[in-house]
Amino acid sequence: MKDIPPDERPYERCQKMGPGSLTDAELLAVIIRTGSREATSLELAQKILALNYPDLGILGLLHLSMTDLMKLKGIGRVKAIQLTCIGELSRRIWKRAAGAGRPILKDPEEIARYCMEDMRHLEQEQIRALFFDTKQHLLQDVVLSKGTVDSSVISPREIFIQALRCGAVTLILVHNHPSGDPSPSREDERMTMRVREAGQILGIFLLDHVIIGDTTYISLRERGMI
Repeated sequence: MKDIPPDERPYERCQKMGPGSLTDAELLAVIIRTGSREATSLELAQKILALNYPDLGILGLLHLSMTDLMKLKGIGRVKAIQLTCIGELSRRIWKRAAGAGRPILKDPEEIARYCMEDMRHLEQEQIRALFFDTKQHLLQDVVLSKGTVDSSVISPREIFIQALRCGAVTLILVHNHPSGDPSPSREDERMTMRVREAGQILGIFLLDHVIIGDTTYISLRERGMI
């Protein structure tokens, strides 16, 4: 960093102009703090942004594991932990902003906003069930299954065991498509019908099944499938 004019150094620019003035690489450089003999912290940050997912820019950080990060010379265990924790922190901040406490989630757009940052970067399918009381307050948000890139298997029995445990009267299924395209598959439709029919028997009703893509979503209720 000593080779960079003082006014252009990330720390000094942040102090003078605020963090919004920094580039993605500069923000990472501030967090990394120190570089290596071969690269400054800014150069190291630029290498991180180009690692594995260069087209995603800063979003690529959410896809990088500790192992991925430690492949870079200058990124040890501590820095790798810090960087993966930043990704998790950003997810939690987004989720809390989308619905603090026991949010009331009534429509597909609210559901998608609540789940989007958690799910749109996942490389495997994940199925979640959101359980609600009579006033549509969220009682519990449960990850039911983490599957392969292509599919994730869950049975209605597992869903309704969870629903009965938390005293839910309604539920909404949410799952992601790692391809980024939220269009429902035939298996998605079949699973939805099985859960809806089981819920009608038990008196715990399926309100919707929302499929998350990359910044997009599809509601099977809006499509008339529920």
